Amino acid sequence: MIAHLRGKLLAKHPNHVVVETTGVGYEATISIPTFSELPECGAEVALHIHTHVREDQIALYGFLHLTEKRLFEKLITVSGIGPKLAITILSGMAAGEMTRAIRGNDLARLTKIPGIGKKTAERMVLELRDKLPEVGDITTPAASTLSAVEEDVLSALLNLGYQRPIAEKALTSATKSGASKSFDAIFRDALTTLSK
Repeated sequence: MIAHLRGKLLAKHPNHVVVETTGVGYEATISIPTFSELPECGAEVALHIHTHVREDQIALYGFLHLTEKRLFEKLITVSGIGPKLAITILSGMAAGEMTRAIRGNDLARLTKIPGIGKKTAERMVLELRDKLPEVGDITTPAASTLSAVEEDVLSALLNLGYQRPIAEKALTSATKSGASKSFDAIFRDALTTLSK
């Protein structure tokens, strides 16, 4: 399961990117907000990834901000909304605005998004209203305070199957001394914390 990609941006288009990591190019579907914030081709980029597995394909969906990834993962739990429609929805409205619309039962606003009819908007409100954070909680990207090494450690812990809140807590514990440590040192300390 790929949860995070960091590497050279080889290609970018409004709906997908190709990121090269250790000689392998990964294609990920992206939303318009993510596309608009991407650096130039050739620059380093870090994306939060949702890996979607079906019988006939494995698809990667990339997000610059963790809040957008989390909203995407909530959207695909709604019956009738698949990953492609979820990306379209995220491209049609900013994450904070959408959360406000869902929590505020604003169907008129939600139905303005391409591909969202009244029934789908009603399902979104019904199924997500109580699962979404207060809008104040989602305005700042959660991962921006992590260094590149810390993000890699967090990604490794998630790939081992630890739940995000538990992994983040272990990471915080492993880095609280403030001294800059290598990936191996932080990873070992985090695993020690998790095994207690």
